[in-house]
Amino acid sequence: MVKKYQMNEFDTSALAVPERVSVAMAEIAADMREGLLALAVGAGLQVMAQLMEADVTAVCGPRGKHDPDRAATRHGTGRGSLTLGGRRVPVRRPRVRATDGTGEVSVPAYELFNGTELLGKMAMERMLGGLSTRRYPMGLEPVGQAVQESSRSTSKSAVSRRFVAMTETALADLLGKDLSGLDLVAVMIDGVYFAEHLCVVALGIDIEGTKHPLGLVEGSTENTTVVKSLLTGLRDRGLDTTRPVLAVLDGAKALAAGVKEVFDHPVIARCQLHKLRNVRDHLPENMRGPVTKRMRKAYHADSALAAEAQLVALAKELDKTHPGAAGSLREGMAETLIVLRLDLPPTLARTLRSTNAVESMISISRDHSRNVTRWRDGQMALRWCAAGMLEASKQFRRVNGHLHLPALRAALEAHVAAETVGAACNTQDVSAA
Repeated sequence: MVKKYQMNEFDTSALAVPERVSVAMAEIAADMREGLLALAVGAGLQVMAQLMEADVTAVCGPRGKHDPDRAATRHGTGRGSLTLGGRRVPVRRPRVRATDGTGEVSVPAYELFNGTELLGKMAMERMLGGLSTRRYPMGLEPVGQAVQESSRSTSKSAVSRRFVAMTETALADLLGKDLSGLDLVAVMIDGVYFAEHLCVVALGIDIEGTKHPLGLVEGSTENTTVVKSLLTGLRDRGLDTTRPVLAVLDGAKALAAGVKEVFDHPVIARCQLHKLRNVRDHLPENMRGPVTKRMRKAYHADSALAAEAQLVALAKELDKTHPGAAGSLREGMAETLIVLRLDLPPTLARTLRSTNAVESMISISRDHSRNVTRWRDGQMALRWCAAGMLEASKQFRRVNGHLHLPALRAALEAHVAAETVGAACNTQDVSAA
């Protein structure tokens, strides 16, 4: 006997929808006292029963009338269930058997309402919204006491299984997405910790200004091997790594090394906000404000040369009193001024001078997982992070200054060309010497 209790997708055009459906109000009168939703549920269950009967009539003919040409016959009813408001509700389903003896014939209306995809989707939405598995039933719509008492699939373990399945799908979708169609002009990379598990994530910005979650890997630290693995995976999925691209990083040397190993012509830009925080950490409280103010003024100078002159002067002043702060300021100074060197319009420069875009996505991922108290393994961290990244992508807007991104592309190509010519000249000088 072939039984089809569940289908991932169903053609709704196959439903035999009656022109009129009558509802026995006496049977749902008690639901009126429990609210409009409970009343609607009671009426909806009656409508579903009539839809199933209409489907049976369409293949078996009217009840009580013999039809020698019919393709199937009624075969009583059986136990079944349907998805209703994040729970499974038991129902009696009609059974139909083919007259040629090939087995049971599916009833389109039942197959449609029997699907469980909505259960997983609702579980994922509610858990990402901060609802724990223990409190999951409290977040469901009221459906009436009778339906509530007979429903199932709302236990902690059932909800957890559905969430795991949905986040595994989200992770697979994120890591398997084809990137060959993306025309990226900028990429941002940063890490997020889930307990002791570090997820390094990548966010891309295309020529239209649209942000794209690209991928993630799990590792103990932001080392070159982890970053290279992440970026190599993006390249294997079709991402073009041959064109010049602006890589906005938080300052970790491992990130820059990994980017340079995979991309042919990366232009590394250090996050200015990270540099501000790093320098502040080397200063006493009374000096943090004045030094930060001078660094911000330098980063907003009219040119990279003017900014560099102001920062070098500040570093010299800090050499004797706070050499640690001076060293931190000098480290990677040229990379913190890349946005100024590219001479970008202020609106776009504000977007690319920091890693705020990827950190915002990371913040949403971290916020969604705030109720998790036990991280079992790295795979669990990857699932939660991937689900949070995809959820964050629903809130994405085009970056500020997106109209100037073609100018960024031209500036990157000119910058790479100038560096190539400079490197060639240096090679010739060394050979001549």
